[in-house]
Amino acid sequence: MDRLTGGTRPYLLLTLMCLFLYMPGLVTLPPLDRDESRFMQATRQMLETGDYVRIQFQSEMRAKKPAGAYWAQAASVIAFSDPTTREPWPYRLPSLLAAWAATLMTFGIGRRLFGPPAALLGAALLASCLMVVAEAHQAKTDAILLATVVLAQGVLGRFYLAARRGDKQPSFGTALIFWIAVGVSVLIKGPVVPVILLLTILSLTIFDRRIIGPGWLWGMRPIEGLAIAIAIAAPWFFAISQATDGAFVGEAVKNDLLPKLLGAQESHGAPPGMYLLLSPVTLWPASLLLVPALIWAWGKRAWPEVRFCFAWIIPTWVMFELIPTKLPHYVLPVFPALALLMAASAWGGDMRDGRGLRLWATAWSVIALALAGAVLLAPLAYGDRFDLTSLPAFVAIAGTGLLSAWLAMRGRVLGAAFAVLVTSCATFPVVLDGVLPQLNQLWVSRSVAELVATRPHQGPVVVAGYSEPSLVFLLGTDTRLTTGSEAAAILAERAGTLVLISDREEAAFQAECAERAVKTAVVGKVKGFNYSRGRPVALTAYAVEDKP
Repeated sequence: MDRLTGGTRPYLLLTLMCLFLYMPGLVTLPPLDRDESRFMQATRQMLETGDYVRIQFQSEMRAKKPAGAYWAQAASVIAFSDPTTREPWPYRLPSLLAAWAATLMTFGIGRRLFGPPAALLGAALLASCLMVVAEAHQAKTDAILLATVVLAQGVLGRFYLAARRGDKQPSFGTALIFWIAVGVSVLIKGPVVPVILLLTILSLTIFDRRIIGPGWLWGMRPIEGLAIAIAIAAPWFFAISQATDGAFVGEAVKNDLLPKLLGAQESHGAPPGMYLLLSPVTLWPASLLLVPALIWAWGKRAWPEVRFCFAWIIPTWVMFELIPTKLPHYVLPVFPALALLMAASAWGGDMRDGRGLRLWATAWSVIALALAGAVLLAPLAYGDRFDLTSLPAFVAIAGTGLLSAWLAMRGRVLGAAFAVLVTSCATFPVVLDGVLPQLNQLWVSRSVAELVATRPHQGPVVVAGYSEPSLVFLLGTDTRLTTGSEAAAILAERAGTLVLISDREEAAFQAECAERAVKTAVVGKVKGFNYSRGRPVALTAYAVEDKP
């Protein structure tokens, strides 16, 4: 094992693993609704207008997140593609690179906490869990946020462990990295990372007050550091406030932050405990090791290395459980610490075979079988036909999953840890590149874009009754989203227009066409399933009937 964990070898191994997991699907997956497509479209409008301060989705101000992730996406598009592209992959590259960076930095943290073998395994477990793989494929903020929190927590851990071990405090240059990470994180997702860091620091300070006291924090140069973080983040906040007369920040707090803290925003509410219930899925397949890791870590909670991980995990997890609005990726920032505890417990080698572990492994195997079954059946439900490539995928996912569970049931946790890595590598590339892109009924916007490309028309496409952001990204910023009656009025005024009408807007469209004596011809149809709303959708494309 020493040969694999020495020098640059672990970084090379982790890089190859990330490429194997993250590249499949990056190009072939269509734009996802809704957040990813909103981010990509807002970035495109930055590129189209040259305005890198305002964040717009068509004519609407998008007062949700700061500009950092949009800038990263814009830089990627300029560097690797063309601003006019309607391909999502250049917008997704920053997320892929951030997930890769978070993986490498997790190895760096783990090496100081638990040694190189556990660090390598922990970083691999993080890279291969469902939530990280999913975020690496989406042009959003969360993978980038993960990288910033790992960087900041890595520096914080160095200062904490130096104080606990009586070692020399790291240099100001090391502290500078911490504050740069804080400043960048604020540009990515506002106060999320600073709050996580503050909770970690408070937990360590409270529980170790009799051992080291709060003095170790002064080595991080908080006064100079705060000034640096503010200097990084403040200019954009000042610029956006000037550009919008303060409306952006006010709307972000009033309509985004406070609703999430005080209630269930956009129907994403759930009671406390939901993240715990979802953890077997969000951490899958590494979640097989979750219960053994927590049992092992609780027994070693006096270790400063384990205590640091607990301070990273517990208060942040509790905070998100208490916030009414819940989305699965909110707890992603604590996954690196969980992955390192899983790896350390696997290398600990003292896990006993027990009924609780067998029950957990059995429950986990159900998830593996469910995913394998979904790979087999999804093409029948949402594709055009049964896909023969699903059969070997089913066998690989079910086989490696059951092997992992069997090893865990036998108490062979280290063997199970390596087996789940095989499970991940057998699952995600097949699902993301082979199965999901073929589920044509789910990709309604892609089907509409393909239809529009075959039909000559003048001016923007008009769509009534279907307003998913992916459609705007694929058809262009000037796409008109409206009602059935308004679509008929536009068609009456501009005969060369192509309109698409959903079944819900059909009656209003036909009534207005009759009122205006507009004769229409059906030029195409699209049927599918709108997964964002959880219901079928049917769109009919109309043009003005050609005169004989």
